[in-house]
Amino acid sequence: MARRGVQLDRETLSCSICLDLLKDPVTIPCGHSYCMHCIKHHWDGELIHSCPQCRQSFRPRPVLLKSTMLAALVEELKKTGLQAAPADLCYAGAGDVACDVCPGRKLRACKSCLQCVASYCDQHLQRHYDVAPLKKHKLVEPSKKLQENICSRHDEVMKLFCRTDQQSICYLCSVDEHKGHDTVSAAAERIERQRELEWSRLNIQQRIQDGEKEVKLLQQEVEAVNGSADKAVEDSEKTFTELIRLVEKRSSDVKQQLRSQQEREVSRVRELQEKLEQEISELKRRDAELQLLSHTEDHNQFLLSYPSSLPTPLSGATHSSSTNIRPLSYFEDVTAALSAFRDKLQDVLREEWTHVSSTEVDVLLPAAEPASRAGFLTYSQEVTLDPNTAYKRLLLSEGSRKATLMGQPQSYSSHPDRFIDYAQVLSREGLSGRCYWEVERRGGGVYVAVAYKNISRAGGESLFGFNDKSWSLYCDQNSFTFRYNSIKTPVSSPPSSRVGVYLDHRAGVLSFYSIVSETMTLLHRVQTTFTQPLHAGVWLRGTAEFCKLK
Repeated sequence: MARRGVQLDRETLSCSICLDLLKDPVTIPCGHSYCMHCIKHHWDGELIHSCPQCRQSFRPRPVLLKSTMLAALVEELKKTGLQAAPADLCYAGAGDVACDVCPGRKLRACKSCLQCVASYCDQHLQRHYDVAPLKKHKLVEPSKKLQENICSRHDEVMKLFCRTDQQSICYLCSVDEHKGHDTVSAAAERIERQRELEWSRLNIQQRIQDGEKEVKLLQQEVEAVNGSADKAVEDSEKTFTELIRLVEKRSSDVKQQLRSQQEREVSRVRELQEKLEQEISELKRRDAELQLLSHTEDHNQFLLSYPSSLPTPLSGATHSSSTNIRPLSYFEDVTAALSAFRDKLQDVLREEWTHVSSTEVDVLLPAAEPASRAGFLTYSQEVTLDPNTAYKRLLLSEGSRKATLMGQPQSYSSHPDRFIDYAQVLSREGLSGRCYWEVERRGGGVYVAVAYKNISRAGGESLFGFNDKSWSLYCDQNSFTFRYNSIKTPVSSPPSSRVGVYLDHRAGVLSFYSIVSETMTLLHRVQTTFTQPLHAGVWLRGTAEFCKLK
């Protein structure tokens, strides 16, 4: 609190003219106080004597007497040893710009003056706000590079710019070593370069916007691919699960069928086996009886016991044919049928799998545009104009690459493809894939366009850019304007007489470029879906030529 009080006293006891502590303080009739020397010097040469602060006028010129009370206060303040600025006044440190006026330890500068070529703290800057001539000076943020504005040869402020040598100069330089050069004021050159800078920034911002749109499109494409892939995986799992279930069901059915047949066959064989075993038992019993009879010694007893009929003897052939034995071949037919089914299924799976695995996912992503004109020229497309589409007053020349609007109709025969009402013409070639061409404009404005072949040939619907079948960029000496479906989009860019057109039909990209020498500036880019081949075209009021590109 004490420090703030001392600072307030210091400000109270400071002269508003020199911004330092009062020296020989005097108080004028309005109540404001100044150094005697400062106020005398301020009034000298003035017809009307007024206060520099409140502007109150005095007539006659007041007699100035030293204020002993203020002088005593100033002396007391000096004795405290706190005359130097306190810490909160921000002394200049490493990396700061120091005030050029402060004596001793310097304060941090808050502004630099380009005319004075000096930097000032808050206190010493006040004169630039109070003194009329100083108010016109150009104040900028504190700069350590002010001396770079001084001509090293003539020690003058460099206020001119030599376009011939591309360097800043002073007035003496312009009449000395730069005499006869193309010189302008630094301010004028700044305006020109500022304009170029703004065009460049607009171009960069347009590229940023286009890039952000493409990033969003790519993100949407990624999400679409991921969603489609997830659904395809889910569907394939369902399909194979159904196939596996079907095969398992068929396996179960075959197993059940085989077991059922097994039971029937075994049951039939068991029956035959039991029947044969019973017959064998009976035969063994009879054999035993006959054997016993054959051993009877009494002839009469033998004859009495001899049976009236004997069993029919069994022949080997007859017995073996009664049961048809097929070792290890009971279900060969089923096994063979299953093997044939397996082979067929493998063939089907192999054939269909080849078809599935060779199917590629076709994702239409915008292809990266070339980064230089040389890159664009690798896609150069020779464009020739179709005389059957040319408006009746258009003269085609230079191998049908150049169109000129004439005053009189040309000798064209009637044709259904001819434009009736407007000076338009389309190319012979249908454009697809990736291609690039350039159009040179002379004379009046030209609409550089692409359009579908089935665009209308008469009325307002036939104008390039005024329907949903054509896209056009209007070019004249001052500006560019893009049109599609009658919607007008102004394009910010320096004018040029040559326009480059880049088409990536498959990706749906159409870009227009301004060309100055080898420098290409993007004017406008379209991202859409083209449903038909496109034809290059022009709608002109002077001359337009499709350039031969190497």
